[in-house]
Amino acid sequence: MKFSKRLIKGKLIKRYKRFFTDINIKNKIITAHCPNTGSMMGLLGKNNDVWISKNNDPKRKLKYTLEIIKVKNNLVGVNTLLANKIVYEGLSNNLINKFKNSDSIKPEVYFNKDTRFDFLVNKNNQNYFIEVKNVTLFRNINTAEFPDAVTSRGSKHLKTLIDAIKKGYKSYVLFLVQIQNIDNFKIAKDIDKDYYKNYLLAKKTGVQFLAYRCKIDPAEITIKKKLKIINE
Repeated sequence: MKFSKRLIKGKLIKRYKRFFTDINIKNKIITAHCPNTGSMMGLLGKNNDVWISKNNDPKRKLKYTLEIIKVKNNLVGVNTLLANKIVYEGLSNNLINKFKNSDSIKPEVYFNKDTRFDFLVNKNNQNYFIEVKNVTLFRNINTAEFPDAVTSRGSKHLKTLIDAIKKGYKSYVLFLVQIQNIDNFKIAKDIDKDYYKNYLLAKKTGVQFLAYRCKIDPAEITIKKKLKIINE
């Protein structure tokens, strides 16, 4: 997924009220929208290098959006609103092995009146639901983790993916790791024990889990490599 314009580099000052970040750009302080509702654990160190996009839409209160943060010499994509776009491009360009040469890819499809999954893919007359989770947490330099905060919504999705299997669908969770130089992925069971329990239940019931790392730079973010999922 290519950014429409080259991103602007700056230094992070702080994040506050969840959706706001102050950033220093050439000794000028600007406020950018933070499109990430997670805790962003480990990413918010003062003076971390950041990259932001600019939007000149007069209807927007904030012209800038936080896109990338550099942490431990790794670039991390923090805009969760881009995750599905990145995965859609990956599916369309056959970058995800399991879904190469799919017959159709439909985004945001309702399974029931309460739950909509990110993708419904059809391949060889089999329907697959895919739920995408954006990953930005890495407490170990080689291993990404999810979630970075308690996620009741994530647990709900796992339970509903189990229901989908009972109705003849194949169910997948794709962890999109927007962190460079990562080799492994695992569930952060110390952060959300309920999510971990539901992960184990879903896995036992037949839900499949994939983790893919992105290639990240200020020009584009694309799916790059399948990661090993560590089960503990």
